[in-house]
Formats: sequence, structure tokens, C-alpha cells
Amino acid sequence: MPYKQTSDREQEQGTPAVGKISFGDLRRVEPLTRSFGYDRGQPIDRYYIEKFLSQHTRDISGHVVEVGDDRYTRQFGGERVTRFDVLDQDHPDSTPTIVADLSNAAHIPSNSFDCIIITQTLQFIYGVHDAVSTLHRILKPKGVILASLPSLSPICRYDMDRWGDYWRFTSAAAQRLFGDLFGSNNVQVEAHGNVLVATAFFYGMAAEDLTTEELDFTDRDYEALITVRAVKA
Repeated sequence: MPYKQTSDREQEQGTPAVGKISFGDLRRVEPLTRSFGYDRGQPIDRYYIEKFLSQHTRDISGHVVEVGDDRYTRQFGGERVTRFDVLDQDHPDSTPTIVADLSNAAHIPSNSFDCIIITQTLQFIYGVHDAVSTLHRILKPKGVILASLPSLSPICRYDMDRWGDYWRFTSAAAQRLFGDLFGSNNVQVEAHGNVLVATAFFYGMAAEDLTTEELDFTDRDYEALITVRAVKA
């Protein structure tokens, strides 16, 4: 039995017939920009990341380490942070206080940090399970990891050409990845996005190109970004 070309629900929503879709400004084979939206405003993924971190500011306290740079430690930590470090590999565009590859970082002492902030990073680490194991090991008991992972995202050419851009995640993958080490009850995973958000992000639009209602609508079948809060038992 052949599939229906158009479902009853699609007809009710006024879905255009095949060949009648109006693409407008989006009928192009190149994105509007390849800067993830930075040159238009706030990148769409950063809208969700910063909203997530603002909801968990109390976790950003004590000795905090942020991967890549310290922008979110400074933005959301405030006086709750008593000490902070930046963890990164040694390269010209970064000035880390801790030089490390998270997939092989035995030199970082265990139980060192009260909070770890790692946003949009794990996709660049081929040994992603080893990296999460390191994060768990260097976190103090009752410490918190605040992480974000891409689900639908363009390739980051800068990183791809230097060390690789390997992974995209689903909420199920994030739950297993962190839950296997932290315990599933200690991990909160949330998916963000919808088909409009995913499309806009691929085209290089900014958050300002969409409404708050459009950004905050969640479609479980179109996960654009995953956020994770994990607590070490």
C-alpha cells in the first residue's frame, strides 16, 4: 500500500503542494553566513546555552574550570566563584591555565573542581567517552558539570581543519554518555529546537531573526542542541 502524499494533518495546516513551496530568501545553496550567526547577532545555539546557564547560576561557584575560555564563568559566576581556570589544548588562539586533552589528561588531579562548564566542545574530541570519564574524575563529589552538545549543526571548518569535528548527539546519547558514569538519576538532559530553528541555524541566521516563541517551541524530533547538568555522587 503506497504512502499518502499528504496527511490529513498537513492538509489542515495548509501545507503547500509539491513544487509550490515558496523558499524566498532561503532558495540558495550557500548559507547566509558561515559564522554561525555571529555577524548577524546572537548565534541560535548560544541563545539556548546562555538560557541554560542562567537557570543554573547557583552551580557556578567555588573552584570553576571552563573549557576553551572563561566567558561564561565571568558572565554567570559572579562572587560565587572563588577560583577559576581555563582548560584547553595548547594552540595560538587560547591562553589556558590548564593545558590538557580531555581524552588523555592523567596529569589533572582527581576531585579538583566544584563546577565544570563545557559548551560545544565534545564534538571535537574523538575519544568522547574518555573525555567524559576525565570530566567525572576531576570533578569533586557533589560537583556539577554544565555541558552543551550539538545535535543539528553545520561543520565548524576552523576546528575540522585543525583537530577534527567528529560527533553530533541526541538526547538519548547524552543521557547514556553521562548517565553511565554519573548515574542516570544524577543527570538532567534537555533537548532544544524545532525544524525552523534547525533550518535557521544551518543557514547562519541569528536568534534575532526568530521570535522568542519560535525559539522556545520544542519538537522532540528536531533536536538542535542538547544541554546536560550532571552531579557527581
